[in-house]
Amino acid sequence: MQLNDLQLRNFRNYQDLSLTFDKNITIFLGENAQGKTNVLESIYVLAMTRSHRTNNEQELIAFDSDQAYLKGTLQKRNNQVPLEITLTKKGRKTKVNHIEQKKLSSYVGQMNVILFAPEDLSLVKGSPQVRRKFLDMEIGQIDPIYLYDLVQYQGVLKQRNQYLKQTAGEKKVDPVYLEILDEQLVSFGAKVLFARQRFVNRLEHWANALHQKISQNKETLTLHYVSSVPFEETAEVATIQAAFLEKLKQSRDKERFRMSTQVGPHRDDLSFAINGKEVQTYGSQGQQRTTALSVKLAEIDLMKAETGEYPILLLDDVMSELDDSRQLHLLETIEDKVQTFLTTTTLEHVKNKMTVEPAIYYVSQGRISKEPVTTNPDSKEPLQ
Repeated sequence: MQLNDLQLRNFRNYQDLSLTFDKNITIFLGENAQGKTNVLESIYVLAMTRSHRTNNEQELIAFDSDQAYLKGTLQKRNNQVPLEITLTKKGRKTKVNHIEQKKLSSYVGQMNVILFAPEDLSLVKGSPQVRRKFLDMEIGQIDPIYLYDLVQYQGVLKQRNQYLKQTAGEKKVDPVYLEILDEQLVSFGAKVLFARQRFVNRLEHWANALHQKISQNKETLTLHYVSSVPFEETAEVATIQAAFLEKLKQSRDKERFRMSTQVGPHRDDLSFAINGKEVQTYGSQGQQRTTALSVKLAEIDLMKAETGEYPILLLDDVMSELDDSRQLHLLETIEDKVQTFLTTTTLEHVKNKMTVEPAIYYVSQGRISKEPVTTNPDSKEPLQ
């Protein structure tokens, strides 16, 4: 798939921006805090309906504006698909082919994107919450049903936690009501666990192949889904449901004391091992970065296998964070097959390593041009 064009109105520091893309690799070049990342963020929002940088959608709307508007034309095989998002203080409105989409699962997955930013290098060393979010965002793009199950699970989880807090200190609780909540939690939660385990198994296949290439066949990378619910990697949904329900019963006293649900997908994690040793604990910084790079790049081939099309790759100032060897492996993976949008403050790390000629946009103070931007008022007016 390919994004043919992008239109922004009152998004971050862009009042009115219109760009077209005809190259496989597009570079946004400029100093820091000029608006490069805002462009990549807008593409991410157009795909996922939300930002990777903030949970407050109001921050995406330009100052002194009531709403922001994003539009792009997606090329999918032989079809062009217009995507539109309007952000207001009351919420968001999404459209596919000019038709409003009421459900998140009906919109997300139209345009698949993979974002790789410097903070993603901490995927290995970051908190379990970071890795759970990684799983949820990536699986949600290729499996709309997963998003539905996850949202339902989170809704029941909130109800259950509220009930545990309300009944704290009481000798008795309503067993029937709690059993109903348990059954609903297990029903949706088991499907989430099954999808996550399947995704991790598939991701490991692609990530290990890349990792071995980067390490010159010296290291083998394995991924393990660490669940608070005990189940085998090959377990079916029904088996996971039974194990989940049993674990809830065993944790009942502990949960009433802590006033929150102690087992389930919201408590799980993802671990990485190189040659059998856990990377989080025993890996060097270089191994941790290589692992993160292998996992992120593995998503490209995994999404192609799952959806039949390559995703769009967003590289936000990540090249300067990688050494020459990892830069080369990244570029070899994406060139000639993945549409890539890349931000950087210098071409030093990028252009001389590419075999294809990229399109370059120069960014300065929220203005974008195909020519270097200058401060001379008599210079050519930048493209808006």
